[in-house]
Amino acid sequence: MREKMRLLIALQDCDNRIREAGKKRDQCPAKMALLDEEVRKAELSINESREKLESLKKERRQVERDIEDLEVKKKKSQAKLSSVATNKEYRAALKEIEELDRAKGLLEDKALELMEEVERSEGQVKTLIKELEILKKKTEKEKKAIEAEMKELDAVLSSLSREREDLSSQIDQELLSRYNMLKERRGGLAVSPVISGVCQTCHMGIPPQKFNELIRGESLMSCPNCQRIIYWGEDERLKAVGEVSEEKSDASL
Repeated sequence: MREKMRLLIALQDCDNRIREAGKKRDQCPAKMALLDEEVRKAELSINESREKLESLKKERRQVERDIEDLEVKKKKSQAKLSSVATNKEYRAALKEIEELDRAKGLLEDKALELMEEVERSEGQVKTLIKELEILKKKTEKEKKAIEAEMKELDAVLSSLSREREDLSSQIDQELLSRYNMLKERRGGLAVSPVISGVCQTCHMGIPPQKFNELIRGESLMSCPNCQRIIYWGEDERLKAVGEVSEEKSDASL
C-alpha cells in the first residue's frame, strides 16, 4: 500500500510542477504583449508631439502673414498722409498708423512666443525619438529573453509530460481515475499529507481512530472533509518522496 501512496505523491508532485511551469509559460505571451504596448504608447506620444509641433508651426506662419498684412496696411496709411486735405484727416491717419503699430507689436510678441514654443517642442520630439530607440532595444532584448524562457519551459513541460506518463503507467487504472477525478474537482490537489491529526490541505482534523488507521498504512484513506486521498505526513519513507519531489521542482523551475 505504501508503494501505491508513493506513486500518488510523486504523480501529484509532477502535476504540481506541470501546473507551475504551465502558468509561467502562459504568462510569457502576456509579458511580450505588455512590452509591445509600451513601445506603442511611446510611438503614440511621439505622434502627438509631432502633431502639436505642426500646429504651432502653422500658427506661427499665420501670425507672420498677419504681421506682413499689417505692414502693408501701415504703408498705405503712411501714403495717405501726403494727400490729406484737413487736420482732422491727418490726425485720423496718424491714429490709424498707431493702431496698426500697436496691433503689429502684439503679433510680433506672439510670433516670438510661438518661436520659443516651436523650439521647445522640436527638442521634446527629438528627446522622445531617442528614448523610443532606447526602449526598442531594451524591448527586443527582453523579448528574446522571454522567447528563450518559453523554449525552456516547453522543454520542461515535455519532460514532465513524459514523467507523468511513466508514473501513470505504474498506477492501476481505477486508482488513477480516482486521482484524476479528485485533481479536477479539488483545485489540482488530489493527495494531502496529515500531520498531527490534521489534513494539511483543508486544515480539518481527522478523527483519532481514522488517524491511527492512517498511521498503520494498511489501506488508502480519504479525508472525511475534503475527500482527498490522505497519507501520514510524518512517515519518513513518504516524506523522502516529498523531499525528492521538491528537489526536482527546484531543478526544473
